[in-house]
Amino acid sequence: MREHRWETPPFLSFDDILQTTQQLQQAGLTPAHIEKDIICYIEEWSVSGPQGIHALDPWPLEDVTLIHILDNWTGDFFLLAGQYHTLVQQYQSVNTYCSICHPWRIDEHMVTLLPEAMFWLGFRHAHAFIRVRVHTTEIVAPGETWADHQRPMWLTERQTAFQAAIKTLDLPLEAVADQRQVQLLTPRQDTPLFCSWPDAFGPCQFELNSPDVFEFLVPASQLAATWQGAPQPVRAYLTGFTEEELLHFDSFDLQKHSVYRCSVHCVMNELPELLTILGNTGRLYSTLCEFQTSSILPNGEDSAAIIGLVGHQGKFQIEVRLNRYPVNPQDTTDWLESVIGRPVTYAPLSAFP
Repeated sequence: MREHRWETPPFLSFDDILQTTQQLQQAGLTPAHIEKDIICYIEEWSVSGPQGIHALDPWPLEDVTLIHILDNWTGDFFLLAGQYHTLVQQYQSVNTYCSICHPWRIDEHMVTLLPEAMFWLGFRHAHAFIRVRVHTTEIVAPGETWADHQRPMWLTERQTAFQAAIKTLDLPLEAVADQRQVQLLTPRQDTPLFCSWPDAFGPCQFELNSPDVFEFLVPASQLAATWQGAPQPVRAYLTGFTEEELLHFDSFDLQKHSVYRCSVHCVMNELPELLTILGNTGRLYSTLCEFQTSSILPNGEDSAAIIGLVGHQGKFQIEVRLNRYPVNPQDTTDWLESVIGRPVTYAPLSAFP
């Protein structure tokens, strides 16, 4: 789900974070304490190769993914995907996952959607998938009505963008719109269809699966071609492969660098140590507390809230995510500052990696 997000300036110490947890307690919340077992999410941690993950051996890990990043790439997407696909078929198991992320372009000018969109071509155990996502110019969360005066435009543009991708990919899909939102339908029974990243006007993403692991290779290349040869960052995500198998993926003759993404089970007071290990590249995130806004803001619209900490380059900051505005946008910002005791700015996350 697209979320509203705020953040503090990124210069807090860990002691500042602990002071913020005390402020949250005074506001009537129950934040994590320094000895609490937590899950810390790590992303964008640059490593020289697959062996870099051993720096985290003292902690239990989950969802370990090595990402190959090809900056300013201008090659043939079909050949690139084919290289990864070939090795995935050699090493596939029920636990392995590979996807390749590439931008595509919406030709028609739109007000509610950015022209830059994204797709993923993926290979799981015994099947393939194509995932397509569009990026809205503003976040209108499910249930919010402040953009209802533009609803026809939002629906038309969402439907048009999906139809453009469907036509290029030649998929058995149809994008339909009623007066409330856009939906996607397929007549095929062997290709599960998933829609996600919802906002007030329907999904921003769809994913179609196929038992034919070769089905989407050529169509995905045609969607990549809509980017028209401009340099772009391309990413390949590799999950569930052994370190030895990951080294074989390094044999490709590509100009790339590698980053890790994973979940770490730790104690909250170990976060400064983890941040030191990440150095100047990786980011870590952990939740401080979750609550319904009506518990401390009874006169507003009820919203699900998450307050967390983000660590990067040896410093911390606080972030807040809401699945909808509990009051109007400006009053929401003022209210959040009173809750955490620090200034915040509105800073929604990108829809793309």
